[in-house]
Amino acid sequence: MNTSSKTIAAALALGAYFAPGVASAFNSGSTGADGAFSPTVNTTLTLPPSGIFNYTSVIIPVGVTVTYVRNTANTPVVILATGDVTISGTLNVSGNTAPGAGTAGDGNTGDDGVPGTGGPGGFDGGRGGVASSVVPNTGNTSVHGGSGLGLGGGGGADFTCLAFGGPSPAVVSGAGGGYGGPGENGNSGFCPVVTGIGGASYGSAGLLPLIGGSGGGGGSGGTVFNAAGGGGGGGAILIAASGTINVTGNLLAVGGNGGNSAGSGLGGPGGGGSGGAIRLMATTISGNGTIAAGGGAGGTPSGQTYPAAAGGAGASGRVRLEAESYTRTAGSTPSFSFSVPGPVFVAGAPTLAISSVAGVSAPATPTGGVDIALPSNTPNPVTVSFTTVGVPVGSIVQLRVTPANSPSLIAVTPPTTGSTASATASVSVNLPLGPSTMQAQTTFTVIAALGDLLRNFAGNERVEKITLSATLGGKSKATLITVSGKEYDAPAEALRIAALGY
Repeated sequence: MNTSSKTIAAALALGAYFAPGVASAFNSGSTGADGAFSPTVNTTLTLPPSGIFNYTSVIIPVGVTVTYVRNTANTPVVILATGDVTISGTLNVSGNTAPGAGTAGDGNTGDDGVPGTGGPGGFDGGRGGVASSVVPNTGNTSVHGGSGLGLGGGGGADFTCLAFGGPSPAVVSGAGGGYGGPGENGNSGFCPVVTGIGGASYGSAGLLPLIGGSGGGGGSGGTVFNAAGGGGGGGAILIAASGTINVTGNLLAVGGNGGNSAGSGLGGPGGGGSGGAIRLMATTISGNGTIAAGGGAGGTPSGQTYPAAAGGAGASGRVRLEAESYTRTAGSTPSFSFSVPGPVFVAGAPTLAISSVAGVSAPATPTGGVDIALPSNTPNPVTVSFTTVGVPVGSIVQLRVTPANSPSLIAVTPPTTGSTASATASVSVNLPLGPSTMQAQTTFTVIAALGDLLRNFAGNERVEKITLSATLGGKSKATLITVSGKEYDAPAEALRIAALGY
């Protein structure tokens, strides 16, 4: 990535894939086009563009591990089977640990600031801050750690300070990513203030929509070495089988650990990524193997000559089990929610999209790398444009720009113009050099009659507003807000009703 130019990376797309269910003898909806999947050696598969595999059956034997390479849209892994799915080995969609974690003591652990990548459907950690001999309380934002990506991205370490008022600077660590709960705050050693803030919780117990975990924040740069990056968020996986899902091995969507730091002049450790999402749907769920979507640990410092502290831990993700018959007796990490199989797939729902930056159109699907590259001499401010579908005209869009190594920027558009079917808006913002990630959000009020129709999806309380969130090139995520201010993730049926209502 050319950090001398202004580059804008897509925060990886939010995926939502759901299989239809019936009152009994659950039907996964698989076409069976991919045949039987039964690897005999460790296997890494590249996800198809849709993220969906249509199998007849799946058998992962003891001693075999299956992992996945993210597709360009970073969809969750979706496994549909007309028959049974048996996991005796390991199926792993976990986030990746930031470089350097687990090898502290070599004097330059994690000093490139590179974060851990998220699992498929999950989000990357934040970059570590750069080294500088002028770090304490000077407004030198280059030492700040980058925030983790995702809806619950952990905050990057955003300050340095002088320990006990003396001459030695104390680096600080990144915060953990949030998901099923909030991530832990970063730590500031002996400094009397809080560093990066732990990522917020998000999502619903029913995993509607299916979203992966968020990345941990990066640490602050030291006097000699760059800081460590945050861990990647756990991925997201849906397995739907018309027969039985039998787990006697390991099904993992764990968050990656934050990077460690070490040596004199070290940078701060990174925060842990949050756990991801696991959703199982079948006629029968059995077996007492491991089902885990726990959060990653914060990185640790060692060998420092001045105070430093461990990174914040990532929160656990979410686990959802849906079956007509359930014989499993073991628990999961975190504890699962349970229901009979339920339907949901969004079609024609309200959407919000970032359409262009400085006149350069956003790609149809993000790469997760440099999705828009602007020349370094592109004058500020640049114009960021948005499009909405199914959103009442006159809505306001809020843009959040997260640079790799400086605090986030917020900009708000004037009201959208056009029609509810298709509206646009734009806003000007000053982009820093180097990579940035963009996320947008709009909230609109629904009429009372529509709010009453949506109450079944919001604790039997009238819905007053709907919030749409989008990333560059990514899909929209919707949240229902009730008259008392409670928030619920909007399942497909709710969005379908909202689309019909407008």
